[in-house]
Amino acid sequence: MAGGWGAKAQAGGMLLALLGWISSCVTTFVPLWKNLNLDLNEMEVWNMGLWQVCITQEEGVVECQAHGSFLALPPELRISRLLMCLSNGLGLLGCLLAALGLEGWRTCDDKPGRKRQLLLGGGVTLGMAAITTLVPVSWVAYNTVLDFWDETVPDIVPRWEFGEATFLGWFAGAFLVAGGLLLACSTRSTKTATPLTPACHQAPAPPGLAGGHHLHPRNADLVI
Repeated sequence: MAGGWGAKAQAGGMLLALLGWISSCVTTFVPLWKNLNLDLNEMEVWNMGLWQVCITQEEGVVECQAHGSFLALPPELRISRLLMCLSNGLGLLGCLLAALGLEGWRTCDDKPGRKRQLLLGGGVTLGMAAITTLVPVSWVAYNTVLDFWDETVPDIVPRWEFGEATFLGWFAGAFLVAGGLLLACSTRSTKTATPLTPACHQAPAPPGLAGGHHLHPRNADLVI
């Protein structure tokens, strides 16, 4: 039962980890972190990401332009770039470490302790990837809320709102956390029982006494 639960936990953890990593990569590069609808021209929708700004027109035409300078970006976008790239790298590393520690792989089969270390290391790395995903996404979302409710800005000025990438990033962080926890907890079920010490067998009788006649010490003293 413990082994079966461990295999299911590892399979579920790897599936969630891969979903979280892929979602994190998509969140990093899609220009959907913020949306802006212009009241003066409702046929255009502005979308901002970490790397570029896109304008979607009513005819379905999309025009994108990369950010002019990295240093000219707001602090939250600059740091979010770095953290999201770090998250993608950590997510990939965590998936590779956890995959090497799965029960289905033949690597380190003779070293169950090493396989547990790989699983635990993969789970911890995935947890770090989740943190580096949730922090930038939540930071950008927080600043978006502050700018939206800023009373010093006239109401006629358009406000940025949450984009689809914000929600995708939150789901990615949740998937990475869940996958890392499942993989780390499955290490308990991979502990192999200590093999039992073989029972002590009676040493075979000397060849000279193999006929079934046993000399007792008392009788041996009587022999002259």
